[in-house]
Amino acid sequence: MKFSEAWLREWVNPEITREQLMQQITMAGLEVDDVEAVAGEFSKVVVGSVVECGPHPDADKLQVTKINIGSEQLIDIVCGAKNCRLGIKVAVAVVGAVLPGDFKIKEAKLRGQPSLGMLCSESELGLADSSDGIIELPADAPIGTCVREYLALDDVIIDVDLTANRADCLGIAGLAREVGVLNSMAVTEPTWENVAVSIDQQVDINLQAPSACPRYLGRVIRGINQDAATPLWMVEKLRRCGVRSVDAVVDITQFVLLEFGHPMHAFDLDKLEGGIEVRLATQDEKLTLLDGKEVKLNADTLVIADSRKALAIAGIFGGLDSGVAQGTTNIFLESAFFAPLAIAGRARAYGLHTDASHRYERGVDPLLQVKAMERATQLLVDICGGSVGPITEALSEENLPVQATISLRRSKLDDLIGISIAGSRVETILTQLGCDVSLTDHGWTAVAPSYRFDMEIEEDLIEEVARVYGYNNIPNIAPEAALTMPLHNEALLKLSKIRDVLVNREYHEAITYSFVDPDKQLKLHPQADALILPNPISKDMSAMRVSLWTGLLESVSKNQKRQQSRVRLFETGLRFVKDENAENGIKQQEMLSGVIIGSLNDGHWNIETRNVDFFDLKADLEALLDLCVDPSSFEFKAQKHSSLHPGQSAGIYRNGENIGYIGTLHPSLTKPFALNGTAIVFELELDQIITRNLPQASNISKYPANHRDLAFVVDEQINAGNVLKFIEKIGGTELVGINLFDVYQGPGVEEGKKSLAIGLILQDTTRTLEEQEIADKVNKIVEAVSTEFNASLRD
Repeated sequence: MKFSEAWLREWVNPEITREQLMQQITMAGLEVDDVEAVAGEFSKVVVGSVVECGPHPDADKLQVTKINIGSEQLIDIVCGAKNCRLGIKVAVAVVGAVLPGDFKIKEAKLRGQPSLGMLCSESELGLADSSDGIIELPADAPIGTCVREYLALDDVIIDVDLTANRADCLGIAGLAREVGVLNSMAVTEPTWENVAVSIDQQVDINLQAPSACPRYLGRVIRGINQDAATPLWMVEKLRRCGVRSVDAVVDITQFVLLEFGHPMHAFDLDKLEGGIEVRLATQDEKLTLLDGKEVKLNADTLVIADSRKALAIAGIFGGLDSGVAQGTTNIFLESAFFAPLAIAGRARAYGLHTDASHRYERGVDPLLQVKAMERATQLLVDICGGSVGPITEALSEENLPVQATISLRRSKLDDLIGISIAGSRVETILTQLGCDVSLTDHGWTAVAPSYRFDMEIEEDLIEEVARVYGYNNIPNIAPEAALTMPLHNEALLKLSKIRDVLVNREYHEAITYSFVDPDKQLKLHPQADALILPNPISKDMSAMRVSLWTGLLESVSKNQKRQQSRVRLFETGLRFVKDENAENGIKQQEMLSGVIIGSLNDGHWNIETRNVDFFDLKADLEALLDLCVDPSSFEFKAQKHSSLHPGQSAGIYRNGENIGYIGTLHPSLTKPFALNGTAIVFELELDQIITRNLPQASNISKYPANHRDLAFVVDEQINAGNVLKFIEKIGGTELVGINLFDVYQGPGVEEGKKSLAIGLILQDTTRTLEEQEIADKVNKIVEAVSTEFNASLRD
C-alpha cells in the first residue's frame, strides 16, 4: 500500500526522522518496499494570478498573459495551455527558476512577445507523468507563496508490502494506529460533525445471504452537484496514495477507503428499481461492469441487486447501469461488511483485482460501517451539497465475526521470546493494540479488537508483544547446553548400514505410498484384513498397505514400461495391520522389502547373461544378514505363502521365530501387476535384524590349517543346511571352517539321493594337529552324520 508521510503525520507525529520511521515500521513487520518524492526537485515556483489573458497576435495556439505574483509589477508570460484564462490561480516559474531535469527558466521572446517565466503543468513539476494543461490552484491560494510550501511537496510516498494477515493496515487509520503503538503515542483522528438528516427517504434492504453479508448500511442523498470539483487537498492525498482523481463522488469513496481502509460504493438512486437485495447470483446471470465488460456470474458470487436485476458484484466491482455518471443528482450510498470467505477468490474468477476486493477478502472491521458512512456523508455534503436521508441498516448479528478471547501465559511468552518482559509493559502493549486485557493467575486474557482478524491464538499475541517491544531490543544471548555422552548401544545396527549393503549390490531404494490399491493388495494377500480409508485420495489409493510388496511391484512395472528391463529395488517403511492389542487397534510395523527382476548382470561381452533366480536374491539376503554377525540364528525353511510360487518360497527364521519371507512371485500375479518376467521378492521385519552380535577378539592361530573334503550321499529331501549345522555342533573347537561346495544328482548317485560335497577346515590355536587326531575327528563326523541322516560316504 502507498501512503503519504505527511498524511500519516497528521494522525500521529512521532519525533523521529523519516529514515527512523521507515526503519521502525519495517522492523514491525510492515516492510517498506519503496520511497519516492511526491514531486520533482524545483525552485522559485510561486502562486500567481492571471489578471490579463488574450490571444497572441502572431500565433493561434498561444496566449499572452499578465501575472500577479505579489511583486511591484505584473510579469508578462506567453502560455500555450488551453485552460489558461482570466482569474485563475496558477503555479508560476519565474526567471531563474530551476525545474525538474535541471531545466532553467530564462527571459525569452515567443513570436515577438516577451515571456518572463512559465505557467507550469503538473508534469513539468514532477507531480504527474502527463497533464492536459496548467495547474489550477484554489481561489484562496495566497499570491506569491512558494508552491512547494503551499502544496506541502516536501513529502514522500512510502510503499509498504503488507502481508495478507495485516488488512487492518490497509488505511491511514490502521497505519497511524500501528505507529502510535510503536511510539507509545495517542492517535489524533480527524473530527467532523455528522450531517443532520433533512429528508425521510429510505431504501428497503433485504439480506438474502446473511452469512456472506451480515451487515449492510444504506443512505439516500438527494440533490448533489456531480460537477463539483474535488478539492485540491483531496486530489493530492489520493495522488500520493497512487489513486487518480475521477469525479467528486468517486474521489470521496476512494478517500474514505484510504483513510479508514473501508470500501464504499455509490449507486445512482434514480436507476434503482425497488429495494436493495443482497443475494447470491443465479448461474450465468449477466452484469455489465463499470469498465464496460459484461460477465456471466457464478452461483457462488454475492451480488447487490434491486428487485429486477443485479447492480454490482458485492465487495468487488460496481455495475455500469447503476453507477454514478454525468448528470447524476441523487445517490444511494453503500457501506457494508462482507465476510472474507464470501469474497476470496471471486474477483480472480472474473479476472479482476480491485482495491475493494483486496480489503474485503482479507477482512474489514465489522464495526466500522457507520463511521465510514458518516465520514463519506460529511465529505459529500461539504463538496457536492445535497439533502441527507437516515441510515438504513440490515443486520444479522449471529453472522458477524466474534472477537477472539485469547489466554496468554507468562511461561509461554518467556519461553518463545527468550526474555522476560515486565508484566506492565505486556499489558500496555496489548491495550495499545486495541485488546481488552485482564489479568489471570497465569498471565493475561485479551479480547482481540474487531479489526484484527489475525489474532486468534496465544502465539499471535506473543508475536505482537515481541514485534512492538522491538526485535532489536531482545538481547542476543548465546544458547547454553551441557554436553553429555549419549548412550550408545553398539549392538544396534544402523539403518544406513543395511541400505549400504543393498546399494553396493546394485539395488535402488524406493519410496512408495502407504495407501495402495485394495484390489491388487487382496490378490497378494487374500487373507489380509486391510484398513480402508474413509476419505481416500482416489479409489486405487484407499487401503493401508499390509506389505510393501504392492508398492514395489507397481514400481517395477512402471520402470519396465520405461525400458528398464533389469530392476533391483528395496524399501523400508511401515505396514499397517489390524491388532486389537495395539493402540487404536492398528499395529504399525517397520519392514524391509526388496524385489529383483530381469538379468543377473548388465550386458557384458565377457559375462554370460541369465535371468535372476531364487538363489540370487537369497545370496543378497544372506549378505545382509551377515551384518548381524549371528549366522547360526538364521534359517531358511521351505514354506508356502499366498503371494509366492509353490516350491520356490521360504520362510526366514531367527532363533526359531518367523521374521519374513523370500520367494518367486506367484505366476498368477504377473498379469495383474503388468510385469514382464519373473520377480523374486523378500520381506523382513526390520526390528528383528537390527540387533547384532559384537565381534569378539581372539588370537590368530600360527599353526597350520588342515583341509578335508567329504561327500555324503543323503536322501534328496534332507536339507543341506541341517547337515552343516549338525557338523558344526559336533565338530568342536578344532573345526574352524565348513563349506558346502557342491550338490550333485545324476549318474553314480542312486535315484532319490543327492551328494553333498562339504569342505572342512581343522586347526588348533595351541599346537599342530597330528594326522591321527585329524583322522579321528573326521571319522567322528562321518559316523555322526551317517547315524543322524542315514548318510553314506560317496565312493
